[in-house]
Amino acid sequence: MWSLFRRSARLPADQRPPLDRDERLLAWSGTATGALVVTNRGLWLPGRDTRLGWHQVHKAVWSGETLVVTPAETVSEHDGYTVVADGPAISIDLSDPGDLPDQVRTRVTRSVGYSVHHQLDGGGARVVGRRVSGIDGLSWTVRYDAGVDTDAAWLPDRTAELVAAARASVEQQP
Repeated sequence: MWSLFRRSARLPADQRPPLDRDERLLAWSGTATGALVVTNRGLWLPGRDTRLGWHQVHKAVWSGETLVVTPAETVSEHDGYTVVADGPAISIDLSDPGDLPDQVRTRVTRSVGYSVHHQLDGGGARVVGRRVSGIDGLSWTVRYDAGVDTDAAWLPDRTAELVAAARASVEQQP
């Protein structure tokens, strides 16, 4: 019989990741290679020893059986922001997803405090301010569209201006 108060199965101890003291398990699902675990601080992918923080998840797409996670990879560090690009997509078939896909969507969305796309020569740039667990304020990233000449002499100054304007607009909000 279906129950409104049904509890999900307990995560097997041998598949439990090494959670931080303030980290809470929110959802999990079995996969062919172990457990995919969602916590308040990020996503523990099967077979990996480190957490992918919510601010590091560039995209997450749920197809009904498969969760495809695209992590952000650091391209370069600058004063006040990081340039990122899409890392290789990770596809994970879930055996019993439950509310895991909704938790992922909610957590990724909540991590975004600011996101604006700007046109540049040859494409554009998305400036994003993300909430990072354990850090006050927003952490800033920039992702250039394909076609932007990332070696252009004017690009670092223009990018710094865009990030500064984004920071200022967030600081002015009540």
